[in-house]
Amino acid sequence: MNRRDVLRYSLGAGFSALAYPAFSETERVKARFNIGACDWSIGPAGDIKAFDVAKQIGLDGVQVSLNTDSDHDHLRKPELQQLVRDAARRSGVRIGGLAIGLLNQIPYKSDPRAELWVQDSVDVAKNLGVKNILLAFFSKNDLKNDPQGTKVVIERLKAVAPKAEKAGVVLGIESWLSAAEHLAILDAVGSPAVKVYYDVCNSSDMGYDIFKEIRALGNDRICEIHLKENGYLLGQGKVNLPKVRQALDDIGYTGWLHIEGAVPKEKPMLESYIENNKTVRSLFV
Repeated sequence: MNRRDVLRYSLGAGFSALAYPAFSETERVKARFNIGACDWSIGPAGDIKAFDVAKQIGLDGVQVSLNTDSDHDHLRKPELQQLVRDAARRSGVRIGGLAIGLLNQIPYKSDPRAELWVQDSVDVAKNLGVKNILLAFFSKNDLKNDPQGTKVVIERLKAVAPKAEKAGVVLGIESWLSAAEHLAILDAVGSPAVKVYYDVCNSSDMGYDIFKEIRALGNDRICEIHLKENGYLLGQGKVNLPKVRQALDDIGYTGWLHIEGAVPKEKPMLESYIENNKTVRSLFV
């Protein structure tokens, strides 16, 4: 980060600390960027208490988990969907998106249970009033150098895409793949309901030029963004957030920016996320 960027961070974070909260709920809904966090980053995955924690942090929303290790159904149950809606309404924090992180352990590319989850997630997203569903492709679900697994995923996405299109829902692929590899999958599926869920830290870890990738994918192919660092606060790790902002400006991206990770070793989560929220708002709001 150059001196100008450092100054921008310092001034922005300082003004944010003085002025926050600066926006009414109506203004936040209309804002170009909405700032949220993954439920698994600010508490246990699937815990509705995440909405109260998000309110303490000052976030606009929470990205909620479809299911968990201990409950494979979870938000597929109407009564639990209602609990999430109630928690959001009570806290004043919106439901910012849906994610299926359990695909990392029960792979979409090989397990029929996961295929059913993705089909059902479209209905859940519609019921919760969210547009984007994160499909995780890491660990056992990794597609890197797996042409057979990729072929299965393409066929399964082709099968669910019409349902997602009809519901106005987008399935977002988050993986270790490059922009070019993602585009190959999206082109093979051929549906506007399948896009890339772009994680700036994961792609940096892979050595990709994330700023070129964001511009190459464009606003039409990116459905949502994860702002993340591993072991650092946002703005203090490897990801140059001012340059991310410029790339998002260049493609005209609007929507959710969900914070993931970004908690230094031995630093409390809540304290870390209050700082992360201020940093993101100083640059993206």
